[in-house]
Amino acid sequence: MAGDDKQFSISIGINAPADRVYEVMADTERWPEWTPSVKSIKRLDSGPFAVGSRAVIRQPKFPPALWTVTAIDGRRSFTWMNRAPGIKVIAHHSIDANGDGSRATLSLRYEGLLAGLFSRLTRNISHRYLAWEAHGLKARAENPFFRVSQ
Repeated sequence: MAGDDKQFSISIGINAPADRVYEVMADTERWPEWTPSVKSIKRLDSGPFAVGSRAVIRQPKFPPALWTVTAIDGRRSFTWMNRAPGIKVIAHHSIDANGDGSRATLSLRYEGLLAGLFSRLTRNISHRYLAWEAHGLKARAENPFFRVSQ
């Protein structure tokens, strides 16, 4: 895991095809099933996960936050963002094919007037939550009995 003052990132190898990993990752409302870093995710729109999709995420130790998808690159990555006074939080989730498996990278970046302060105050939580999410994503994507919501 690496990060400067305002950026955190983790990568993990996953023994599943990139399409499978993306399906699990984009099925956001089911994240609480595989990561303790998320209590709930409630999509505010229906239909496919796409640019403009919005969701309210509830995480331990943080107030509920509204996240909006700002970019999707096919079935390889998505970026979403949360804004609050003085701070913008950008999360980028990407998958690269790697032989028969894939490699997922999850990153978090803070921007704005309060970014430095907030990132320092939440450094340990950010590292822990990204690790939980990476390992949970790996376990869920590698599980042949788990089916993604339709």
